Amino acid sequence: MNLKTIIGTFVVGMLLVSCTHSDNRLIVNVSQEVVTSGYIGNGVEWDPYDEAESWGASVSDEDWQKLFKRLDFMRMGYVRCMINSPFRYYDPQTGKYDKTRNIASLFRLLQYCTDHNIVVMYGEYNPPTWAMKDEQCWVDMSVDYLNYLVNDLGFSCIKYFVIFNEPDGNWASTDGDYDLWKSMLLRFADKMKEYPGLDGKVKFAGPDAVVDYKNPSSPFDAAGWVKQAATDLDSHIGIYDIHAYPGQHEVRSGQYAEILARHKEFIPAGKKIVLGEAGYKYWREADSLLMKEYNRRVEGHPFTKGTDSNMLVYDYFYGLDMPLLCMEVMNGGYSGIAAWMLDDAMHSSGDSGKTEDIKLWGMWNILGEEVFDDPSQEEIRPWYYTWSLMCRYFPTGSNILKTTLDRTKGVYAAAGEYQGKYVFAAVNIGDEDRSLDISLPAALENVSLYVYEEGNRQTNNEGHPVPVQTGLTVDGTYQTILKAQSFILLTNIDLIVR
Repeated sequence: MNLKTIIGTFVVGMLLVSCTHSDNRLIVNVSQEVVTSGYIGNGVEWDPYDEAESWGASVSDEDWQKLFKRLDFMRMGYVRCMINSPFRYYDPQTGKYDKTRNIASLFRLLQYCTDHNIVVMYGEYNPPTWAMKDEQCWVDMSVDYLNYLVNDLGFSCIKYFVIFNEPDGNWASTDGDYDLWKSMLLRFADKMKEYPGLDGKVKFAGPDAVVDYKNPSSPFDAAGWVKQAATDLDSHIGIYDIHAYPGQHEVRSGQYAEILARHKEFIPAGKKIVLGEAGYKYWREADSLLMKEYNRRVEGHPFTKGTDSNMLVYDYFYGLDMPLLCMEVMNGGYSGIAAWMLDDAMHSSGDSGKTEDIKLWGMWNILGEEVFDDPSQEEIRPWYYTWSLMCRYFPTGSNILKTTLDRTKGVYAAAGEYQGKYVFAAVNIGDEDRSLDISLPAALENVSLYVYEEGNRQTNNEGHPVPVQTGLTVDGTYQTILKAQSFILLTNIDLIVR
C-alpha cells in the first residue's frame, strides 16, 4: 500500500487488520474512463407542501430554516418538484384560475433551488380535474402558470416540465393511454411557443413511466414507453425519465444493473436519462420478511395506513440501500436520481388533504409537532446521512468514472471526478468485513473520509455528517476495511466552493 500520509491510529489499525484477513481482500480499480459525463446530480422529490394548510398548519419560518440548513449540507444537484393544481392555481370550488393562489410555499422552494443552482424537474401530477385530461383549458392554465413561475417570477432553476405523473399507470388520469399523452405533450409544446423564450428555457421530461409495471390497457411496459417516446417525440423531450421502486433483494443481488440497462438502450445519442423517482417497495417474494415487518408497523399507526409508504425508512439498513441504488444508477450511465421523498409532510394517499393516511417515505416529517403531535418525527432519519453525502459529493457537472470490482462479494462502489477533484463511495451489504485495495486515477491531497456504520455515524450538532478523518494524502492507492453492512465515502471535492 502506498500512502504518503497516514493520520491517526484508526487507519494504522485498519491496515493491520487488512493484513490478517487476506482472504477478504477485494481489489477495486477506478479508471479515468468516463461512464457518464456532465452528471446532472442526485437529489430528492421535494414537493411544495400542497396539503399543509388543509392538514391544519403551514410550514413555519422556523421549520423552513430547519429544512434549509439540512439542504445546505446536502447540496443537491437535482430536485423533482410536482404540484397538485387544485391546491395551487385552480380553485375547485369556483372553477377559476388564479396563478397567485397559495403561491407562498412553492415560491420559497423554487427560490431556494434557484439560489443554489439546483436543476428542477417541475410538473403536475394530473390536470385540475380528470375530465380536463384532454381539454385545452388545462393546457392554457398550466402553461400560463409555468410561464408565471419561470419568466414572471424568475425561477430559472426549472429546466424540465412533466405534464402527467406516471401516465402509464392505471392510477393516472391517462390510464396508460400513450396516444393521449403524446397528443397532449404536443399541444403543450405548441402553447409554450406562444410565450416568448419559454420553450427555450424549459424542455419536456418524459415519459415518466414506472419500471416493473405494465398497465393492461397499454400496449407498452416502461421500456416500451421509453422506446416509443424516443421514436415519436425526441425533438420535444429534453430529458428522459422513468420511475423505479425495486425490491431490496433485486438490487442487492446485482440484478438491477441489467434492468436499468434495458430501459436506457432506447435513449438517443446525446440525450440523458434519470430516475425521476426512486425508492424501495417490498411486495416481491424475496422481500417477504421485510414486508411482514412493514405490515406490522402499519397496524394501528396514528397517521398512515401504509397505502403508499415505506415504513422502513427509519431503519439503519435503508441508509445502505439508497446509496447502493444510486451507485447502480451512476455506473449504469444514467445522469441523476431523485429519492422519493424528502419529507413526509408533502402528501396524503390520493392527495385527499387528510392526515389519516399520509405517504410516509421521507428523511423526516417537518410538521411532526404541529400536525401529528409527535416532535420526534421532525428528527433526521438515518438514511439522510448517506443520501446527503451522495448528493453533496457527486455535484452537477461531475464525470462518473468506471469502477471495476468483483460484484459477487457484497461490495458496490462508484466514483466521480469534478474539476480535477475526486470522490469514491462504497457500500458493503454483505455479512463479512472486506479489505479494500482501491486504485484511484490520481494522487489526492486534503482528502476526507466519511463512515456510516451502525453505532458509528459521526455528526455535528445539526445532525449533519462529519468525516472521521481529514487532511489525508493518497498517492493513488488506498487501503481500508469496509465493515459488513457499512458505507464509506472518500473525497477531496469539498475543497471547491460551489
